[in-house]
Amino acid sequence: MTSPLFSTASRRSWLKQGAALSLGATGALRALAQPQATLVLGDQAGGLRSLFEASGALEGAPFAYRWANFQGAAPLFEAQRSAAVDTAVAGDLPVLAAAVGRTPLKIVATRVGKADSLGIVVQRDSPLRSVADLRGRTVIVSSARGSISQYQLYGALEEAGVKREEVTVKFVLPTDAAAAFASRQIDAWAVFDPYYTIALQQGGRTLRDGRGINTALGFITATDSSLADPAKRAAIVQFLDRLARAGDWALANPEAYAQAYSQLTRLPIESSRIITARASVAGRPVSEADVVALQAVADRSARDGILPVRVDVRAITDASVWKRPA
Repeated sequence: MTSPLFSTASRRSWLKQGAALSLGATGALRALAQPQATLVLGDQAGGLRSLFEASGALEGAPFAYRWANFQGAAPLFEAQRSAAVDTAVAGDLPVLAAAVGRTPLKIVATRVGKADSLGIVVQRDSPLRSVADLRGRTVIVSSARGSISQYQLYGALEEAGVKREEVTVKFVLPTDAAAAFASRQIDAWAVFDPYYTIALQQGGRTLRDGRGINTALGFITATDSSLADPAKRAAIVQFLDRLARAGDWALANPEAYAQAYSQLTRLPIESSRIITARASVAGRPVSEADVVALQAVADRSARDGILPVRVDVRAITDASVWKRPA
C-alpha cells in the first residue's frame, strides 16, 4: 500500500493530498463547561495526539486544549518561542537548540523511545553501501540545524572516520525532503520517524541508524509564561499525569495503539506498527540521569559545532513541576 506521504514528488501535490501526517496546525478545541485553563499542545507529525486519541487519557481533563501540529521540531519551537503553544515535544538536541535560540522554556518531563527510530537512508539500488561511502556526497538532514538527525549523522561520520568537511550537509524540512527522496533527487537522507520508516517502506535502505549514537530520549517542554500562570501550570501537571497514563496504555496495548495511529495519520497499518513500536511513549519525571545524559549531548554538540554554545541543561530544567503520582 502506498502512503500519501510519498505518493508524489511534487510538494504542492503532496500538500494538496493532505500529506498523510498533516493533521492541521490547530486541531479541535476540547472545552469543558468551566475550564480552568486552555492549553495549546504542540505536536510533531501527529505522534502525541495519536497517543492520546488512542488511549483516551485526556477524556475528562479539567482543562480545555487544542492541538498544534508541526512537521518537525524547528517550526514547533518557533511557535513555542512566540508563545503560540504552551507545551512542545521533541528529542534531546532540538530542545537544546531551542534553548540556544532563547526560547523561554523549561524541560518538565522525559519520554523514552528507541534509537532505531531514525537513520541515514538511501535508495535501495544506491551505490552507497556504508557511511564511509558518503565522502564527497550531499546528505540532506531533516529538519534543521540542531536536529536529532544532524547529531546522528555527525556521530556516524565520526564512527566511520569521515571528516565532516568531506560531506556536504543541507537542511530541508521533512515534507520537502520526502518529496525529493520519492523522486530520487536525494542521494542520502538523515531523518527520523515517521518519515524514516515510510522512506524505508517506499524502497529506501538504511546505511546507519541511531543505535549507539542517539540517547533515544525525548522531552516535554513548557513555556516559562505558562508555568508562571497558576491555572496553566496546574493544567500542565494534569496533562503530564495523563501523558504517563497514555504511555502505560500504549505499552500494554501495542496493536490498539498502532491501529489508532494508522487511522489518525492515514498511514498503512504496517508502517504504523513499526513507528509506534519504537516511538517515545513512556513518560516520566525528569531524573538526574536524564540531566546527565542530555548534558553529554549538549557538550558534544558544542564541541562538534552543531550548537554554537554550550547549554547548561540544569538551567533549562524544572523537575519540580511534575512528580508522577504513586
